[in-house]
Amino acid sequence: MKILNLYAGIGGNRKLWDDSHDITAVELQPDIAAIYADLYPNDNVIVGDAHEYLLKHFFEFDFVWSSPPCKTHSLIRFMYSKNSCKNDNTKSNYKYVEPKYIDLSLYQQIILLQNYFNNTNKFFVIENVLPYYEPLIAPTAIINRHSFWTNFKIPKTPTLEHGQKIFHLTTTKKQFGFDIKNYKVHTTRKVEILRNLVNPELGLYLLNCANGVFEYNDKSNEPELPFGSQN
Repeated sequence: MKILNLYAGIGGNRKLWDDSHDITAVELQPDIAAIYADLYPNDNVIVGDAHEYLLKHFFEFDFVWSSPPCKTHSLIRFMYSKNSCKNDNTKSNYKYVEPKYIDLSLYQQIILLQNYFNNTNKFFVIENVLPYYEPLIAPTAIINRHSFWTNFKIPKTPTLEHGQKIFHLTTTKKQFGFDIKNYKVHTTRKVEILRNLVNPELGLYLLNCANGVFEYNDKSNEPELPFGSQN
């Protein structure tokens, strides 16, 4: 399968994808792209604007995964902005965060792929946070605190245990199999990179759903599973 992995980061979603796939990854930050290239030497890594790359090249791929920036959509940002803008004398634990318009590139991509990948053998996943507003386009599924738009059915929705908590650099290798402590990236940025990881098991699960392979295990009591069934 020819796969396009946009806003690739260091490839959390891609980690368990079979190396037999022809994968192109697009990442804007050169230092992050360098880590991805080191972790996945068989992938074609492009340093550039994922939004523009999608528009120009989406038709070349069988499967597209896109995780566009989520900060302007985030409930956390809204909470900080809303509370820091209160004009009163009450004490607040919120630091000032400037309100911003939401980044509509998210919905541009959804509309593009919903229409151009409709009734074809091409599939897409667009992933973002659960927004502070009612989504302009309803997601296919909500998994943990994230929204997913796809053009295929997700037969069962896994509930992830880890969420988006900040992983300590010494524990991340145990949880997701990533160890980036020796790369030349500032520690603060390493934390952000790891925080933005998509659970590799979820990345594989959604790729399998697109392929019609439903390798899902309902036994949520088994501790080795990163996700369990959702009631």
